[in-house]
Order: sequence, then C-alpha cells, then structure tokens
Amino acid sequence: MCYLLFGLYLQISILAGTLARMDRDAPHYKKDGYNDFNTFYMQAASGTKGGSSGSPVVDWQGRAIALNAGCKSSSASAFFLPLERVVRALSFLQKGRDSSQDKWKAVTIPRGTLQATFVHKGFDETRRLGLQSETEQLVRHASPLSETGMLVVDSVVPGGPANKHLEPGDVVVRMNKEVLTQFLKMETLLDDNVGQNVELELERGGIPLTVQLTVQDLHSITPSYFLEISGAVIHPLSYQQARNFRFQCGLVYVSEPGYMLFRAGVPRHAIIKKFAGEEISLLEDLIKVLSTLSRGARVPLEYISYTDRHRRKSVLVTIDRHEWYASPQIYTRDDDSGLWIAKQALPDVNKPLVNGVTSMETSSKTESHAQDESDTVIKKRKLGEDQSADGSMFADGTLSKPKVDSLEDPSSLEDAVVTDLHGSVAEREIEPTLVMFEVHVPSSCMLDGVHSQHFFGTGVIIYHADNLGLIAVDKNTVAISASDIMLSFAAYPVEIPGEVVFLHPVHNYALVAYDPSALGSAGASAVRAAQLLPEPALHRGESVCLVGLSRNLQATSRKSVVTNPCAALNINSADFPRYRATNMEVIELDTDFGSSFSGVLADEQGRVKAIWGSFSTQLKYGSTSEDHQFARGIPIYSISQILKKIISGAKGSPLLINGIKRPMPLVRILEIELYPTLLSKARSFGLSDQWIQALAKKDPVRRQVLRVKGCLAGSKAENLLTQGDMVLAINKKPVTCFRDIEDACETLDLYDDTDGKLELTIFSQGREIDLLVGTDVRDGNGTTRVISWCGCYLQDPHPAVRALGFLPDEGHGVYVTRWSHGSPVHRYGLYALQWIVEVNGKPTPNLEAFVDVTKKIEDGEFVRVKTVHLNGKPKVLTLKQDLHYWPTWELNFDRETAMWQRKMIKSL
Repeated sequence: MCYLLFGLYLQISILAGTLARMDRDAPHYKKDGYNDFNTFYMQAASGTKGGSSGSPVVDWQGRAIALNAGCKSSSASAFFLPLERVVRALSFLQKGRDSSQDKWKAVTIPRGTLQATFVHKGFDETRRLGLQSETEQLVRHASPLSETGMLVVDSVVPGGPANKHLEPGDVVVRMNKEVLTQFLKMETLLDDNVGQNVELELERGGIPLTVQLTVQDLHSITPSYFLEISGAVIHPLSYQQARNFRFQCGLVYVSEPGYMLFRAGVPRHAIIKKFAGEEISLLEDLIKVLSTLSRGARVPLEYISYTDRHRRKSVLVTIDRHEWYASPQIYTRDDDSGLWIAKQALPDVNKPLVNGVTSMETSSKTESHAQDESDTVIKKRKLGEDQSADGSMFADGTLSKPKVDSLEDPSSLEDAVVTDLHGSVAEREIEPTLVMFEVHVPSSCMLDGVHSQHFFGTGVIIYHADNLGLIAVDKNTVAISASDIMLSFAAYPVEIPGEVVFLHPVHNYALVAYDPSALGSAGASAVRAAQLLPEPALHRGESVCLVGLSRNLQATSRKSVVTNPCAALNINSADFPRYRATNMEVIELDTDFGSSFSGVLADEQGRVKAIWGSFSTQLKYGSTSEDHQFARGIPIYSISQILKKIISGAKGSPLLINGIKRPMPLVRILEIELYPTLLSKARSFGLSDQWIQALAKKDPVRRQVLRVKGCLAGSKAENLLTQGDMVLAINKKPVTCFRDIEDACETLDLYDDTDGKLELTIFSQGREIDLLVGTDVRDGNGTTRVISWCGCYLQDPHPAVRALGFLPDEGHGVYVTRWSHGSPVHRYGLYALQWIVEVNGKPTPNLEAFVDVTKKIEDGEFVRVKTVHLNGKPKVLTLKQDLHYWPTWELNFDRETAMWQRKMIKSL
C-alpha cells in the first residue's frame, strides 16, 4: 500500500544533517549511512507512522520526489530519502532488462568506497577545526549560496584504502580537482571511479594535504556467503559492522553463536582469532580446522569482542556429538535467483560416535566462560544429589550385587561427630560422591516445554563400578533426555560427559550415566558411590546433615532438623506446560541454604536418606508470570528401587550404555493426579465414620484421604474417576499416601497373570463405589522423537500436556511444542500449544500420518492446516511451504547407538 504525501500541504525543507539509524546487528552504535558518508534527507512535520517506510513522497503534480524513510516517534518529524541515487540504480536495472530481452537478470551496480565516514559540518565548526579563511572563501565562491558547510572526516576503518591517509577532523576541500561540499557529489565521484585512484585535497589543522586513494569496490567487502554450523552464523566481517566496531573488514565474525558456540560462552559479535591452536584470519581458515575435528572433540577457541577489544578471551568449544543440527554448510548468495544456495562446508562429514560417552575427548583445563556477554538468558540451577553403594562388573558385562562399604564402629563414629559440621564425618563421606552438572539443551530440541537452554546443578553418585557409573540429580537440572551434560567431580579434578539414561515419569529425579574409565585410574579410585539408606524413613524432629557443593566444587554443609517429613506438593501448571512434580511427598527442614542450593540429606555417618532437590514452579502476578524454584527433600526410597532394577536386570528395552546393552526399568503408574484432604474435611463431604476411623488407624500421622484432582488425558483411568473423588482403598487395603498407590502398582508387576488393573474403593458423590482401574506402564526415556516442519517443532504430547485433561478427538499425536522466528509458521501464525489435526483435509492422528501427508506437498505450495488449541478452540489457517530454507527433518534417539540422529524427510 502506497503512502502518499502531497507537497501542497507539506512544508518540506532540506535538512543539512542525517537521519541516524540504529544498526540492527549492533544496537549500541549509530549507523548514519551505508557507505562512506551520510545522506541529506528531506524533513517534514508530516506525522507519518511506522509501517509507511518505502512509500513514495509526491509533489503537487504527482511526481515522486523521495521515499518515506523514517520518523521520530516523540514528535511529528519525518525524513524522506531523495531519489537521485535510486534513479541511477534503476537505470542499471533497466539496461540489464533491455539486454536480456525476455527476463530480468542480475546486474552489478557499481559502488565505490574509501572505508571512511564523512559528516557535514558548518563553516563555523570547520574554522574551529583549523580551516584557513582563504580556503573557506574559495569554497563559498565555488558553491551555491545556500551552502552552509563542508565535509569532514568522521572515522576511518582499519585496513581500508583511507587508513593511515585520512584522520578524523580532516576537512575535505576537493576531490579530483572539484570543490566538494555535498554527499551526492562525493558519492557520484566514488561510484564512477571504482578500482581507480582519486585525488583528495584536504586541510588538517590548517595544513593543506593532498592524498591519492584507491576507490574500493563496496561489493567486495559485503559478505556474499556465510557458514552455518550448529545453529551458528559465521561470515567475514562486513564494512558496516567493521565501521561500527572499528575492526578490519573480512575478519571471522560471529553474527549468531547458535548452540555450539553459545555452549562455550562465545557471544554475538565476537571475532574469532584462534581455533584448535591455529590462527584464524579468514573464514576458510576456520573451515579447514573444522574439517580435521571429530564429533565430541573439545578444542580451545580465542576471540575478542568490541566491548573488550584489547584482550583475548579463551573458551573450550565442544563439537556436537549428537546430530542436533545439519552438517556445516556454506550459504552463497545467488543474484540470479535471489536465493542463498547451500552446499556442504566440509569435504567429508564427520562420522557420529558409536558410543558418545566413551569416545568424547576430555580436558581438565578450566573453561573460561563469558556468559555475561551472551544475549541468552541462563537459568542457573542448584545442586541435586542421590547416592548408592559401589558395585563391581564382570567381564561378560553383568553386574554383581552392590557391595556396601564397611563402616567403622558406630561408637567411634559418634565420637568423631562434632557440633560444627565443617570437616564432619557426614561431609567427608558425602563429598567424594558429589558431582557438579552443567547442562545445555540445543535449541532444536527444546522439547516437553523445557523453559531454558542452560542449567547448573549438583548430583550424587549412586553407583560406581568398572564400566558403569550412575548419578542421581533432580529434573530441574536435567529436564529432558535431549541434552549435553558435562560432569565435574568433587573428588577429582576432571570434566567428562554424561548421558541421560532414565527420567522418572512422576518423581523429580533423573539418572545420568558416565564412563568410569574416562576418570583415569586415579580419578576412578578417588570417586565413590554414596551409601543409600532408604529405610527407616525420616520422621519429624530428626536431625540430618544437609551437604552440597558450591560453584567452586567445595563441599558445604549444615545441621538441620526435619519439620515435616511428608509435605504434599501442590505445583500448578505453567503457562507453557512443562514437567511439574505431582503425587509426591517431600521433606521440609527448619533451615537450609536457600532456594538455589541442593544436595543430600544424610545421617551423621554420611548415609544418604534423601536428596535435597530443586523444584520448578511458576508464580503469577496479575497477568504476568515468573519462574521460581525451591528446594525440598526427596526420599531416597524410589531412587534405590530403580537402581536395584537396573543392576539386577530390568524388563524394559535395552539401552546402550558405555558400549554394553542394559535393560532399563519400566514404571507402572496410576495416571491420576491426587491431592490430600484432611479427614475432618472429608467428614464434611459425607465420608462415613467407619472410613474416617479406618484411615486414621492406618496412618495416625497424616490423618488424610487422597482426592482426585484430575486424570491424565489418554490414560486408562480417564473417564473412570472424576475430580473430587476420594480414593479410600486399593484391593481392599486403605490408602492414605502416594506411596501406598505406588506400592500397589509395583505389586502388579510381581505377577505375570495380572491384567494391570487395580481394584479401587472410592467415595464419589456421596456413595462408596468399587471399580477396576487400569494402570499405565511408562519408560524413563522421555520424548525421543521430534519433527521440524515449516519451522515448527512437533512431538507427541508430553505428560504435562496430558495432565491438563484434554486431547482432541480428531487426533492428538502432532503437538506443536515450539516454533522458529522468521519461519513460515511464524509468518502465517501457526504457534505452539496446539495440535495439528488435519493437513489439506487429511487427518493427522500421529506423527507417522503427518509425515505421510506432508511428504506429498511440494515447495511453494499453500497448505491448509486445521489446529486445536489447548483450550479446545479449533482453527483453520493456510501457510506456504518453503523447503529451500525450512526443509522437513526429524531427530530420533537411537537406543542401539545411544545417539540422537538427524534424518531429512523432504527438502529441495
């Protein structure tokens, strides 16, 4: 839509100055022009608003005289770009069109540059700069009467044609013997003399100077190609950014750090100077070094930034071990088609590791992070630990029964315990078992509603043998399986990778495996597993030792008293559904180290009775929400049960861990969200005295009954129980806590002839009812498949979504979990938190059906998509598929290789 401004009603004046525009890539620097000089703009009090940029400005005769270029939002001022140089560019395009006759073709429009910026200053200021009066008179006589000043050098780019010849403050008098006071005339002379010398006469502090400068082709220092690797965009430093940052053109510039560089702490706008020990001056140097590195390699990188240009910073870069992103590609601009054409950047794509845990190179060097310069918000995580006994492994890969370290005589231990916990027995026993986590989540795998890409936390070693080590950590540190994890051990200065092997579907903990051989003989002997003490459970008033790690891997501990050993959690769903702990009882202490600290709760002998883990929640303030975290104790019982299943051999599908396939456990759960209600309240709802007495006798401490908050959509319990129902008994045995239900589910797995159903006695709407409710079996894999289509990320609905109690009847297997900026789904409004139920009228009940339908759609075709939002509202929209920049691909976790593998589904 054209925005017409009629000169009849406007008082347009020539503004002897510039429209200062903010450079999109360098927000702290003003950008006054695209070449060596500013531009004279027309100014008018027209009150134009945003969105009208590019519309023509016409005079009273309807002739276009300028383009609407910008406005000042705090006033009615608007600025219009004159059309002289636009007309020149148009003439080149028309000549190209005339020569090709049948179609437009790419035309090179000559643009010259000296890599210097000029500004227009009044005669009074040029006199203060030392301009001689004779020179001023000469210029005034040679210029129109309306001329008010001259051109002055403002800045010079290092390494450019004007470097060491021009200096800021130089007053330009002539160029090629012509008096020069206007930008338009200078631009004409430079554009007409590309590759040739121009003679520039100027005065520097009143001293006349004449210099010969070679006019450089502006296109030669405008990047026409870039490297994309692990989501990062790297290209030669352009002239515009070189001028903003005062760096030399052509340096290796990080426009967007992506995942790999962000993980290392490399910020946007960084200049790479050294990589893997090799000096980097050109993008080709970086590509050459990358071609020699294998997946998982950790190499040093040195860079500088414009905010701290005089010091190099050094970080460790880890080459992606998993196929989170496409292989490195070079995109080159094709002026004929107007597209950026991609090709492989490396001659031979690095082969993925067979077993990432054992093959990754490690380094004990300290990694220097510069995350404070990163644009990405980092969610710092606390310490979460769990612990278990040492085990041994035979040559055939089977695990023996874990052996418990022999303890000293209890009386001697009691003598060793002191009131001050610094250096206490508990701290000394626990410290070698603690591990600091640093977790990164690739942007291409932000699954299950995970709310950050970077987490810190502490875990505890629960198993340590020759070929297997297991660490327990809370799920607020390791939220999803699609993560890169680095482990730092308190007992030995080494950093090695870890792999997620189990995510409990309900409880707030995950198990992470590591390769003990990567620790070396000294490290393997220094590190040990904690001794777990699941029974007896903690009780109110019991004294415990809270032990964790600080960020510098120093053990921190204090004595605390249990105030509530069975506090039921009640965490509401977040705006964007993500994992939240449900059906859990946690331990509360009288004193701790704050919400960001986690560790373990141990007795005075250092035996772990609970982990002090971090929980994530979202607090709402009116219409806004903020993420918060808090720490509570998680009883070690469930962790010890899962550990026993892994060691003794579980019933689940095998997973490759450190080169050995091990069956992983399955968890049978009743997919109902429950909450406790006091028996006094239950009586008011009509529960009989007989049941009140039975439940009080069963559990005189809690004195509660469990009520149904909701059933997970798609579960076997759905439609059998309703909100507010009271669960009184399972298999005729009264239940009063969440563990009673878990024990009943575990009992079903002991018998092969069971149908997986529990006999529940419930109180619903004033009546006691007996009914059979089916249970669901879940693994600890989490989400293992994601599909990217037109820029949106699709997955099966995760438990946090199903916990909302709704799945579309049309199909619920294609859930939009995230979307990418600039993609087709962004342009046409297909956002997250909804299901795609139809594509071009064809149902898509699951991911396989969705792939089958979309594979038949070609590039550039419009697609009709029917969606259903989380709130149940249906919607139909259309979008245009772009397979050139947004191909369809998927990521799958392969249990045979324990690697995430990328597969292209459809592209050009």
